Parts: sequence; structure tokens; C-alpha cells
Amino acid sequence: MALDTIIEFKKASIFQGDNLILADVNLKVEKGEFIYLIGKVGSGKTSLIKTITAELPLRQGEGVVVGFNLLKIRSSQVPFLRRKIGIVFQDFQLLTDRSVLDNLLFVLNATGWKSKKEMKERIENVLDKVGLKHKEYKMPHQLSGGEQQRVVVARALLNNPEIILADEPTGNLDPETSDEIMKLLFDIASTGRAVIMATHNYSLLKKFPSKTLKCEKTRLFETEHISEIDFDSLME
Repeated sequence: MALDTIIEFKKASIFQGDNLILADVNLKVEKGEFIYLIGKVGSGKTSLIKTITAELPLRQGEGVVVGFNLLKIRSSQVPFLRRKIGIVFQDFQLLTDRSVLDNLLFVLNATGWKSKKEMKERIENVLDKVGLKHKEYKMPHQLSGGEQQRVVVARALLNNPEIILADEPTGNLDPETSDEIMKLLFDIASTGRAVIMATHNYSLLKKFPSKTLKCEKTRLFETEHISEIDFDSLME
């Protein structure tokens, strides 16, 4: 695996239980890449993401994510793999009874941070990155949808991950706010992290073009140009 390659699958088969979801997956993701993952519901996008995070075990082929061999990974190693991956969900999954600060502290405490000073500095740093420097004492319901999603992105950045997995991150946002989140995610990729974004919002692919992978009929393949994507078929 090359130095800048942080995800690599070779001839991998991805299963949900006994059901084959994706066959013969060959995928290489480099630092700083922004990749869209598209396909109909049930085509394998979420299964691929869950395999990357070792939520679904890899049973056939080869898979290496941030230096961890997915075929050989032990359950005790999985938390260390996941610390190198930040996840951005569509539905925010913020703790509604806690402030922005306490939501972020919860993650740092859960992932083994001890120094209060370092925790405070890290939280200030990630909130600054997402443009929410003075919102740490707000409760989630006091924030707009876009601001809540920015908190989710800040939370994903806390442990300085090498990969950001974004699953429909603009699904609950209006077009203008979606554009702001997209610019933020592209900025994150420009700092050397890989960003993989599963989406059904195909207007974003036209507006923010980037490498696009499509799941279809148990296959994962790259679409060369936006013009090659049959958007109507994906909406079925």
C-alpha cells in the first residue's frame, strides 16, 4: 500500500449476513481525495461504509484502511481504527440535552482524552474550523439545521481523523445551506484528509464535481464524467 493510500480494497466481496452486496470491489483512496458514492437505495453504499469502519466484517478479498488489515483485524483494534475515521450523519445525532461544548466533550471523554486544557483547546480549534467559534454554549435546538450539521462536522474532526465518511450529510438541509456544508467538506479534503460522501443529491455533483463511484448490480465502478450518470435511474 502506497504511502498516501489510506483505503485500499482488492477483489473484495462485501456481505450483509449471507447476502452478497458488492462483489470484486477494487478501490484505492488517497489522502486529500473527495469521492462521491452514489447508487440506488440498497445498492451497497452503506454496506461499503460499514465495511470501511469494520462494522461489517470483510470475509473475502483484501482490505486495508489507515493501516489496519480488515481481514485480520481483532475486535480490540476496532476502536483504534474508528478513531482515525470521522463520521457525518444526515440526522445529526447530537445529544439534545447538552450544549455544543458538552456534545464535543462527550466524544473526547469517550475516546480517552484526559487533559482538560487540551480538550478545551481541541474543541475551540474544531469549532473555529467550522465557523462556530462562539456557539459552544448553545443547545442544539437553538441552532439552525446548517449550524447543527457544522457541529456534527466539528465532532467528526475531534480526533484528527484521516478519513471523513459523510452519509447523506445534506439530506435535511436547504440548497444554500447544503452548498455551505459542501464547501466545508471540500476544505477538509484540501487539508489532506480523504472525504467519502454518499449522496442522492445529484445537483451537488454537478455543482461540486469530483471523483464519483457508483454502486450498481453488486458492482462498484468509477463514472468518468458527470454526463455519464443516468440520474433518472438513480431516483427510482
